[in-house]
Amino acid sequence: MNNDWRLTNQINYLYEKKLLQIPFESYRDGWEHEHCAFCSERIDSNTINAYATEDKYHWICKDCFNDFKDMFKWSDRKST
Repeated sequence: MNNDWRLTNQINYLYEKKLLQIPFESYRDGWEHEHCAFCSERIDSNTINAYATEDKYHWICKDCFNDFKDMFKWSDRKST
């Protein structure tokens, strides 16, 4: 997994972060979408099961979350 093309130093800012499984919310006014921090998949209001950092700045798609959750030691919770 360490040779995965999607790994580009995210360990520096996403390691052991708490991630929220939430519907898409724009980090800034006027932003209609974000991209997965790993694979660049588009994440928008039509995306189901995306994860975001608590500040909603970094977004991670479901597939990348599942692929890297153990390596990055993420904790997650669903929105309430």
